[in-house]
Amino acid sequence: MKTNFSLLFYLKKPKNYVKGAVPIYLRITVDGKPVEMSASRKCEPELWNAKAGHMCGTKEDAKTLNAYLDKMKAGVTASHTLLCVEDEEITAEGVKCKFLGKAEKAHTLCEAIKVHNKGMKALVGKDYASGTLKRFEVLERHVLNFLSFNYNTSDIAIKKIDHEFISGFDFYLRTEKANTNNTAIKHLKNLGKIVRICMANKWISADPFFGYKLKSKDVHRNYLTADELQRIAEKEFTTQRLSQVRDFFLFSCYTGLSYADVYKLRPSDIGIGADGERWIVTYRQKTNTRAAIPLLPIAEAILDRYKDHPVCINYDRALPVSSNQKMNEYLVEIAAIADVAKTLGNRIAKRTFATTITLMNGVPIESVSKMLGHTNLRTTQLYAKILDEKVGSDMAPLRQLFASV
Repeated sequence: MKTNFSLLFYLKKPKNYVKGAVPIYLRITVDGKPVEMSASRKCEPELWNAKAGHMCGTKEDAKTLNAYLDKMKAGVTASHTLLCVEDEEITAEGVKCKFLGKAEKAHTLCEAIKVHNKGMKALVGKDYASGTLKRFEVLERHVLNFLSFNYNTSDIAIKKIDHEFISGFDFYLRTEKANTNNTAIKHLKNLGKIVRICMANKWISADPFFGYKLKSKDVHRNYLTADELQRIAEKEFTTQRLSQVRDFFLFSCYTGLSYADVYKLRPSDIGIGADGERWIVTYRQKTNTRAAIPLLPIAEAILDRYKDHPVCINYDRALPVSSNQKMNEYLVEIAAIADVAKTLGNRIAKRTFATTITLMNGVPIESVSKMLGHTNLRTTQLYAKILDEKVGSDMAPLRQLFASV
């Protein structure tokens, strides 16, 4: 492996230096990254040739010192050559450790994940959503379990991560953890991010994921039809808790807001738009992107129904939403009572807004993307792929045209 390698002896004057001999140090530089080490010798500044990195003169003491420095330089150069022959990653610290007979500190995979997660945790609510952190915490647990299961160890040097390790982890996720293809791929992509950070930190020089194929499979994404939405909306429930959770779920279906976005929604986030109608203007919890959503009559009615609720008044909330766990429990009951054979929740509500509420009714995909807070139109296009009904209705006039020819 070719590297830019250089050595330089220099005098390192201590702070508050006045006079006297100064310690000699050797600077090892590899690819612009320097590390220094003491030569365990001293020299008077006036007797030092900075350009040559040697003591001036021909006296015995100068010859002895310079011979020592030349021997040290030759030893460090030999250490660099050995690392090249052994096909090891070449770093300034590595050359120094090789010369001193010490093992260079080996950065580990679990160390890299912990450092990443600690940094991400400090930025939750600013640059990252809490759900993103949870995914990397799950990755950490899976990696620890895999290392114990496959290698009988609790950690591994990051330099030992290769195709065999990645393939083994992939297989472990699909078998021992029973992950679907797409779930396993997500974990591997998160691991890939950790590896890229290690590369940026010069902990490794090559990407072990290079050439490893990570391909997600298309999956069927459920959404509610207009008929299913109507059944849920018109169903009379005997308990207030189910009626409220139904309302909050419908609110998500008619706004595209996630549970986290509805939970943090404030009355101040609702105002009058340029068209004179009421709009929600907020920032998505997940992506921190601005979302401006015109309120449809059903969503508007739900907001008005709860505006005087004690929770809304006392805690400055637009809706008195309960915990996500309770919401999901009640939604199972609501689906059964309304005779809807689909799992109700945050994801299906968002898909319903994107499909049944907007795209099916001719709202341009660019507008839908903006309301959903997507940073990439391709994300919104995933919703458009599942709309066979929309394709059928769009093609109906063309079918009639050709039928009359």
